[in-house]
Amino acid sequence: MSLKKKTQKELQDKIKDIESLIAEKGVGSDYLSRAERVQRDLNLALILGGTAAVLGATALAIYKFRGE
Repeated sequence: MSLKKKTQKELQDKIKDIESLIAEKGVGSDYLSRAERVQRDLNLALILGGTAAVLGATALAIYKFRGE
């Protein structure tokens, strides 16, 4: 690995470390944490709601098919 690529890699790693530190302890980090939790909860609710809808539609189809 050339010196240029090695230096570039080290600088990119250092920048990622600094960005993560700022995201963790910087201005707006509390808001960011809250937004990430809300997004996670919303995704879980959508997955569970979609699953319930599919299961309900399947149960309804089976019920109607057996009724005929």
